This record gives sequence, C-alpha cells and structure tokens, in this order.
Amino acid sequence: MKDNHDVRYHAFLKKLVQARKEAGLTQEDVAERLGKPQSFVAKCELGARRVDFVELLMFAEAYNKPVDFFKV
Repeated sequence: MKDNHDVRYHAFLKKLVQARKEAGLTQEDVAERLGKPQSFVAKCELGARRVDFVELLMFAEAYNKPVDFFKV
C-alpha cells in the first residue's frame, strides 16, 4: 500500500510543478503570492515537505487551477 501512495504522491508533485509552469510563474513568484519563502515552494515541489489540503487550495488559487487538476 505504501508503494502505491508514494507513486500517487510523486504524480501529484509533477502536477504541482506543471501547474506552476503553465501559469508562467517562478518559484519566487509563487512564494511572493503565498507570503512564504521560495524554499517553501521548492520543498513542496520536491516532496521534502508534504502539502496539506489548505496549502493545496492556496496553490490552486495562485495557479488559477481547480483543485481537481491535481487529482491523480
């Protein structure tokens, strides 16, 4: 079960990066929009920090994407 979870989370991280790139934003741009340091965005995209639901809502808003976009 853990392997499946890891595979799905990795796919989610790809969607997170894809959404940022499609929005034409850098990690620095996103960090500024979220009021967070750039390292926060980098750690989220690399999987070094788990993204919780409220943070997902913030990312979705910053990227002008529906939450469903991130579904894997």
